[in-house]
Amino acid sequence: MGKLLRKPKLREQVVQDVRLGDGNSPLDYVGFKMLDLAKGEAYEESLGKLEVCIVALTGRITVTDLEQTFLNIGRRASVFERIPTDSVYISNDRSFRVIAESDDACVALCYAPSDKQLKTMLIPAEANGMEQRGKYNNQRTVHNILPDSVDTANSLLVVEVYTEGGNWSSYPPHKHDQDNLPAESFLEESYYHEMNPAQGFVFQRVYTDDRSIDETMTVENRDVVLVPAGYHPVGVPDGYTSYYLNVMAGPTRTWNFHNDPAHAWILDRK
Repeated sequence: MGKLLRKPKLREQVVQDVRLGDGNSPLDYVGFKMLDLAKGEAYEESLGKLEVCIVALTGRITVTDLEQTFLNIGRRASVFERIPTDSVYISNDRSFRVIAESDDACVALCYAPSDKQLKTMLIPAEANGMEQRGKYNNQRTVHNILPDSVDTANSLLVVEVYTEGGNWSSYPPHKHDQDNLPAESFLEESYYHEMNPAQGFVFQRVYTDDRSIDETMTVENRDVVLVPAGYHPVGVPDGYTSYYLNVMAGPTRTWNFHNDPAHAWILDRK
């Protein structure tokens, strides 16, 4: 297995754990955890110099930063209901607690470095911008949880993407690994994947122009792919639907990307 694919730790409360600064991740700006909580179970953490977006992926949860409390949030039993869900943003130098209100609580914790304390915010499902991207065999549905068009966070960008079988996503291959605004921004990224049906898989390639990074991965349900740099397209086989949760962060909270010149021609097809 390469350095960029992370398999889930099933039957544990913390299913995925990509920590900043622990020497086991190639990422400096993006951290990620996935929690599975039974009804009544709790998870708590002190953030230090990190901010977090807590996404109620499935099931219902209560979230508190010990000053504000958001009761019984969450909208769906499966991500494949394809409706937006609720999230909570909490900035640095705070603590938080997540309590499961149902037996199927799956919670994503999306982290980035932060040293400017902002207001804790509920991001209700209704605030998620929804859009269709792409054409031909490059079509996908996007739920924007924390886009760069809102000033809710210091560094974090968070988005959900659905791609039907036979389509490509994050395609044509694009990258955002140069701090060269306005042409391109530097943003690291993680992908948390789910498949429907769950035995499915997708292919994801991460590669740089000089091929110093070049990994093509068979990605299965609940895997995480890390993107420290480079292009990162996803291909979805016929018969399966792909869901992924993207977390991006970098020195500037702006998503400006650059398409691979070798493949950008497909955008000009009639």
